[in-house]
Amino acid sequence: MALGLKLAIAAAWLALVGAVAWGLDQRPNRQTEWTRKAVHIGTGNIILLAWALNIPAWVGITASLFFSGVALLSYMLPLLPGINSVGRRSFGTFFYAVSIGLLVAWFWPLAQPQFAALGILVMTWGDGLAGLVGRAWGRHGYELAGMKKSWEGSLTMALVSGAIVALLLIATGTAPVWPGLLLALGVGLVAALLESFSPLGIDNLTVPLGAAGLAWLVCEHWL
Repeated sequence: MALGLKLAIAAAWLALVGAVAWGLDQRPNRQTEWTRKAVHIGTGNIILLAWALNIPAWVGITASLFFSGVALLSYMLPLLPGINSVGRRSFGTFFYAVSIGLLVAWFWPLAQPQFAALGILVMTWGDGLAGLVGRAWGRHGYELAGMKKSWEGSLTMALVSGAIVALLLIATGTAPVWPGLLLALGVGLVAALLESFSPLGIDNLTVPLGAAGLAWLVCEHWL
């Protein structure tokens, strides 16, 4: 498949995510959190397309640099108001874009894109669903370094992250079943801990890099 067609498919997916976010933002009783999470989760799934279509690393890195720049500008100009409105000072959108570029730059040359996908999907699905669950059903709160979280949200983060790790590593044959499940449990717990410490949205960088790096180190040296 020609590179141009691959990029068109990826662009179409991002356009669909943007259309869904726009639709959510137009509702009379709109909640910006739903718009943010739709973009957060939907955009991260682009890594699966990049993996499936074997899109070159330079494309992902270039896109990361571009969107990182847009994110920085958005903190000074109202470019992404629905995405950046988190109710606190945060550079999460910037860290999000940077983490994708770093993971692609790390694992594409190693021919191990499953670890880049692992880190990004843990960030998007784990962190995204943890935020929604915490806001909707979080009744048991705790505070870490000034950050207010809920045990319900953190448990969701651990479970979703662990499920993603297990699915990716076992389905791709990267890890045997039982060691893979144990590793998934460990990575899920680490991801939940990293997510609980998120000043300025730094968890959008520490969670994907930490989850992917830990999984890769264990698979590379012990499994």
